[in-house]
Amino acid sequence: MKAHELNTGKTPVWCPGCGNYAIWNALKGAIADLNLNPWEVVTVSGIGCSGKMVNHIRCYGFHSLHGRVLPVATGVKLANHKLTVIANGGDGDGYGMGMGHFVHAMRRNIDLTYIVHDNRTYGLTTGQASPTAKRGTVTKSTPEGVFEEPVNPIAFALSAGATFIARGYSGESEHLKELIKKAINHKGFALIDVLQPCVSFARDYSYDYYDSRIYFLDENYNSNNKESAFKLAFEKDKYALGIIYEDKSKPTYEEQHGVLKEKTLCEQGVKLKDISPLLKLYK
Repeated sequence: MKAHELNTGKTPVWCPGCGNYAIWNALKGAIADLNLNPWEVVTVSGIGCSGKMVNHIRCYGFHSLHGRVLPVATGVKLANHKLTVIANGGDGDGYGMGMGHFVHAMRRNIDLTYIVHDNRTYGLTTGQASPTAKRGTVTKSTPEGVFEEPVNPIAFALSAGATFIARGYSGESEHLKELIKKAINHKGFALIDVLQPCVSFARDYSYDYYDSRIYFLDENYNSNNKESAFKLAFEKDKYALGIIYEDKSKPTYEEQHGVLKEKTLCEQGVKLKDISPLLKLYK
């Protein structure tokens, strides 16, 4: 399969220059390179500009509610763990309203890939500060500058027990495609935090801003060292791209769950049982 065969025929309505185009192409390229059939893949998305991703990839898709990407993706995976489940969400969606779900999906080690389009703003509502906006960022919702500490998604994921944590950049689409392929192949919860400029409403974080601050992790970097990963998470004013942490030894939630070890839930069917004797006890 070629990446263009995953197009749905619907024209994206993202702004010209939006990083979503690069993420979209990287994701299609990863699915094509891995020779995944469209009927074997489910994409789930939340609200915001990234939420439109399900409209533009020819596979199964579910456009969920604000902050509820991961509960839906988890439900899909547990219903049929043979499927490849890929969740897409924004930083406002996942690190704000959806933060509670983010924590538990990571600690459970659900086998899915979570791509966060991190542009430090709520772009669809024309530019309010998101949880990852740096202190001092002036937006429509923070005219005097953000005075809260930003969420550090890499450090948070390390603390919560995610077994695959990577950082990509929409300005490096080919590199991002390779990260997505590795995330999909990883057995367990895989987070890719994608640095993505919003060219219309977050101009402080432009392509020039990131181009001058990103660097690629060295080939000799040990991604199984959590202490080294934490150091990268707290680097100031520079951003390492690549797999920051990976633990291949931890079993997935599905592998440990007794009900799921032999068959998927959808293969087991529903067995009806007469509960009349039970109901009589409460009369």
